[in-house]
Amino acid sequence: MIPVSVVVCVLGGWSALYLLDTALRQLSPSVKSSYESWLSANGLSLSPFHIRWHTSLFNRLFARCAHFNPRFLYTWFSAGMVFGVMAMFGSVVLLSRTLMQTLAQMMAETPDGSHEQVLQVVVPGVNLPVSQLAYFFVAILVSGLIHEFGHGVAALREQVRLNGFGMFMFVIYPGAFVDLFTTHLNLISPVQQLRIFCAGVWHNFMLCVAAVCFLFLLPLLLFPFYYTGAGALVTEVVEGSPSSGPRGLFVGDLVTHLEDCTVKGVEDWHSCIHQITHQPQSGYCVPTDTLQLNRAAGRAYKRLDGTMECCSNSSLTDLCFAYSNNLGSKLFACLPARKTIQASRTCRTNSDCQTDFSTSLCVIPSLENQTRLIRVKHAPQADMLFVGYPSHLQFSVSLTNFVPRLGFLHLDLPVMLETLSKYLVSLSGALAVVNAVPCFALDGQWMLTAFLEATLSSIIPEKNNRELLGFFILLGGSTLLAANVAFGLWMVTAR
Repeated sequence: MIPVSVVVCVLGGWSALYLLDTALRQLSPSVKSSYESWLSANGLSLSPFHIRWHTSLFNRLFARCAHFNPRFLYTWFSAGMVFGVMAMFGSVVLLSRTLMQTLAQMMAETPDGSHEQVLQVVVPGVNLPVSQLAYFFVAILVSGLIHEFGHGVAALREQVRLNGFGMFMFVIYPGAFVDLFTTHLNLISPVQQLRIFCAGVWHNFMLCVAAVCFLFLLPLLLFPFYYTGAGALVTEVVEGSPSSGPRGLFVGDLVTHLEDCTVKGVEDWHSCIHQITHQPQSGYCVPTDTLQLNRAAGRAYKRLDGTMECCSNSSLTDLCFAYSNNLGSKLFACLPARKTIQASRTCRTNSDCQTDFSTSLCVIPSLENQTRLIRVKHAPQADMLFVGYPSHLQFSVSLTNFVPRLGFLHLDLPVMLETLSKYLVSLSGALAVVNAVPCFALDGQWMLTAFLEATLSSIIPEKNNRELLGFFILLGGSTLLAANVAFGLWMVTAR
């Protein structure tokens, strides 16, 4: 659920702004005139839950970019036109597939999480953590700026006048826009129009590509300050979780092993936990003499789930272990967990513990179904012994691949760069797909109109017929997009 404090702040902020605007307009004619003159001079306009800023300050910047290497820009925006046309058709296929997946999940009794959708409705506070809202809005704003920058430069290159550039805020979502001179836009050819209309989704796609490249090159770019491959560095531990506490993990710890599974980075951490989850609980080699002293014969009893327990319920340090002796009998022993495990090597059977120097047996923790005992190595600290569901360990700790070379370097800097880049990849890519949909009020509407004019003028001579065809395609695309949004919201909020 969206936190009440966030809703209150958003509604309160907009209400205060709107009341102030209304009050200034109602005070007196002179105040109203001065206020409206100030708004007009600064290119500001205000309405409920919407504020807009328009300026011509950046027109020279757009003009300089539009005259940079004309041959390159022609090739660049021509490639963008081809991509835009392909994206227009591809977005319809992608949205159709997404809608079918959503409908299949809605009709299923239990949602199948094995098939993740490429496109998904994002609701802040529901399927987007409030702690990551800053990344989300920065990525939206940057993606919008790059999108409109593409439109503006492409328009000036095609000799269409740029009236100005602007930014807006709608409820909590930021955005940008360019104001083009409509008369000039209508005078150029459909192919030129197509270059302009496709430039936005093209720039979003290229921003997505650039962010992916940045993610891959990040270890190299940060190499003078951070190194990787030594383990997974803990950057956050959820307070009160099984991973916290005096013998738990701390910020700055470097995790190197989960049991015998080597951890060289965050990917290995997730892979090791997945491996531990889907494999039987590993055992530990314990000397036979120790077992004879701590045997719990006759004191073992069944839990409700059918597993065995042999320790007192009040014990916080002891754990029940099961093992087989040389005669094949299954026995149980209540042993101090840390002392038993800390100096032991892992095993699956008694044969794994046979050495020439000592006689040992393989003891396996007797735990409830699906729970695991996991030894987490994070030198120089003592090993953490985690007992519980592996997924609880996985999601109670935040980690990074980057270990600072110097003590004053911030642990979170690489995480921030990684997170922002990932949001740019997902949101800029999503904007490229959604804006390419042949839908009313999106770039896809104008892309489709220009495309039909460029390709069907000789096949369908009557302009009214081409417009009618475009209308029905836009109607279908709008319905498809609206259905995806509506059903996607239902899946996110209602299930």
